Amino acid sequence: MKTLGIYIHIPFCAKKCAYCDFYSLPGKTQHMPRYAHAVIEHIKESSRQLSGYYIDTVYFGGGTPSYFGADRLIDIFEALKQNGQVLIDSEVTLEANPDSTSKADLIKLRKAGFNRISFGVQDTDDESLKKLGRLHTFAAAREAVENARDAGFKNISIDLMYGLPSQTKESWAATLAKALTLKPDHISCYGLKLAPGTEMYIYNNSPFIPDDDTQADMYLYAVEYLERFGYRQYEISNFSKKGYESAHNLKYWTGQEYLGFGAAAYSYIGGMRFGNIADIDGYTTNIVSGEKVIEQIEKINAFEKASEYLMLGLRTTRGICESEYRAIYPADFSLIQEKLKICEKHGWAVNVNDRWNFTPQGFLLSNILIGQILDVQSEQGYVTARPWKSEEDLEKIKHEVLHQRDLGEETIFHGV
Repeated sequence: MKTLGIYIHIPFCAKKCAYCDFYSLPGKTQHMPRYAHAVIEHIKESSRQLSGYYIDTVYFGGGTPSYFGADRLIDIFEALKQNGQVLIDSEVTLEANPDSTSKADLIKLRKAGFNRISFGVQDTDDESLKKLGRLHTFAAAREAVENARDAGFKNISIDLMYGLPSQTKESWAATLAKALTLKPDHISCYGLKLAPGTEMYIYNNSPFIPDDDTQADMYLYAVEYLERFGYRQYEISNFSKKGYESAHNLKYWTGQEYLGFGAAAYSYIGGMRFGNIADIDGYTTNIVSGEKVIEQIEKINAFEKASEYLMLGLRTTRGICESEYRAIYPADFSLIQEKLKICEKHGWAVNVNDRWNFTPQGFLLSNILIGQILDVQSEQGYVTARPWKSEEDLEKIKHEVLHQRDLGEETIFHGV
């Protein structure tokens, strides 16, 4: 039987962080009971769909799921176990903030089967945490991690951010060193994104934000430093000790199936991608009344799936290979490989055992490089759709595509 990941979106939080542009609801505790009921009803309604799968990962994301309360989280998880086939060794992750995590709740959650927790630490400097709109101190983060260990969690992840206002390479190095004293099993390092509409957008184009070169140095330092202490990079922003990679997130990056419950949750199952209503009132009302909660839906064809394979696979250190690509989309891989060879020439990609993956320097440019490779993939779809009478004709078409639109070796990465 096939396996399935489950994502459950908990959009509530104590306070919206200054950089956050996700769908989240600060406060709004009065809506929590009705929302929990709606998610449970949604799971029950999906029991027939769930019956065809073994569930091997469950991820409670947000928002701040820990703010939702342990009892509600456990009720939802129990409903999932009653209506789906959750494997006894499945990875069950909870996103949490140090300010909304008590030892008593952690003990309850661990006993209920939650076995992985991801803390939003973000920084080790208390003044910086205030600028970010975080409600905790680093001392509180340390206490939360210790409480999780005491509660029996053996798989603990922390999030960190770089590129923060007034942050220097030296202070980022100090942050990493201090963060490792928490002895996490997994670390995610994200560059600050200044999104319009957020409080921190006032720093857009500000001299207080480290420039691109400095942020690149911060990123490369993190890769090297974390590797030195046993945290292997397995995705652009993610590092783990051996065996502690996020199994749920790997489903996203390797094109596996997952089903989402809750407002604004997305799913990919049966070759279809769909998203739920991004509004808790609409979501809960429609669940109670038996109306549809799916707001967006699209069928993913083989060409689109192959494009996603390239885009997501090249975010990971596992990378991509011709046989996997052709199993999804039976087309010539040589045009894509030509571009990857150019990346290799610049030190941005490597080929090991016929698998291509980006180097840390390549990950820094991944948005540009993947965009260029997807352009070639689009042209490849065009080539595949065109008729030809001989192998010679095919070679002519390949040559035409390879060099059209200024995609030759000297111009493909112009401006990088």
